[in-house]
Amino acid sequence: MISLRIRRALLLALASVMLCVPQTAAAQSPTAPAGPAPASAATPDRPSYEVSLRGDADGSHWTGRQTVSFRNSAHTPLRSADVRLWGNGADGCGTPEAPSPVRVGAVTGGTPRPLTVDCTALRIDLPAPLPYGARTSISFDVAITVPDRVHRIGKDGAHRYLGNALPLLSVRDAQGRHLDPDVGFGESFHTLTGDFRVVLDHPSALVVPATGTTTRRAGAPGRTVTTSVAHGVRDFAWAAGPFLSKTVTTPGGVRLNAYWTAATPPEGVALALKDGTGSVDEFGKRFGRYPYGELDLVMSENLDDFGSMEFPGLVLLWTESDESGAVHEIAHQWFYGIVGNDQFADPWLDESFAQYANESYYGIDTTTCWEDRGAWPSDTAALTRPMSYYADGHRSEYVRVVYHRGSCALHDLERALGAPAMAAMLRGYVRDHWLGVSTTSDFKRAAQAATARDLTPFWAEHRIN
Repeated sequence: MISLRIRRALLLALASVMLCVPQTAAAQSPTAPAGPAPASAATPDRPSYEVSLRGDADGSHWTGRQTVSFRNSAHTPLRSADVRLWGNGADGCGTPEAPSPVRVGAVTGGTPRPLTVDCTALRIDLPAPLPYGARTSISFDVAITVPDRVHRIGKDGAHRYLGNALPLLSVRDAQGRHLDPDVGFGESFHTLTGDFRVVLDHPSALVVPATGTTTRRAGAPGRTVTTSVAHGVRDFAWAAGPFLSKTVTTPGGVRLNAYWTAATPPEGVALALKDGTGSVDEFGKRFGRYPYGELDLVMSENLDDFGSMEFPGLVLLWTESDESGAVHEIAHQWFYGIVGNDQFADPWLDESFAQYANESYYGIDTTTCWEDRGAWPSDTAALTRPMSYYADGHRSEYVRVVYHRGSCALHDLERALGAPAMAAMLRGYVRDHWLGVSTTSDFKRAAQAATARDLTPFWAEHRIN
């Protein structure tokens, strides 16, 4: 994600830097090695989501049923599953007059406990312990009310955005149950890749871009049924409204579907398509071919208070006549989407990497960026701080550290390794964690394996702990 405030700060930082210094991968995803899973393996894994929702006249309300099946990949029996309702992050439990945006009920396949973590976490006890390698499923009714604000789940005039609206399985691993809060900025998400089949029944007047490969058919009179299928994604997002649209295919074969509001400047739409076409192919060459076939760019100039936001196969873009966040958000398709991370524990692993890719794509001269971007904002600041650190009195450090210093640290690493070695290392790093989850330790091991030089002093200087 990149907000208006962050974007302005980044542009100022990049301007200061510039003033100071006048082959395609196989489409098949690598297969994880066979073998027994440790007791601490991330679980439940291999989720499969089946969702059927009906939208009202303007797309503000969606109701239906969701089923998620999953496997226990840890040797320890799984006795419950946690479902995250991230759409409630900004509103919490709401009030009787204004309830939470996302509500679930009529649970089958387990027994629900009361909602926790400001109504963003639902624990469902399974009827019997699920042994290693076994699958089960849970189902529940879903009711989504789009909040009246411009946000990743929110309203923009006649347009509706439904990012983080679907309930998702949470992760358990060696650190335990991941039930981190939504701190109100950045991201707190941590999910495993899975498969989605989402059927959206909506008025035909609404154009509905969505994650995955999308087909449409006539429904009841005046209604359309949009079906989207996505494999190997961490989340699912859609939008609804009277969008204008255009589809192009990149030279590398990726289908780009552009959707924009009538108020979005046409110059901005053209710029986003140009940058989107170039970057998705370029990143495919650098990091591994984009695996999802098509990518939706959903644009509005009214997202300025919120910014832009990445979802697998769909990005929301604040778009002005001379500016679009397309490259940064498309870079997130690799760093967070393809190479996952715990965004609460390691925000730098997606935001710093996406910004590094963005600056590399534009050819920004970052030769002296470590000095040009200023001193560390505090003695406690470090690239590897979690979101809880920034939420606990250090929010002003978030942009300066995660975006500015994080991307610069990667440029410095490229200079330390040499451009060819950095490129090979990153391609191997992405390949080794393709549709999986990476940690800071994983990245440090990959970088160290790419050089005979001891990188310990580099990690210390750049506060990568």
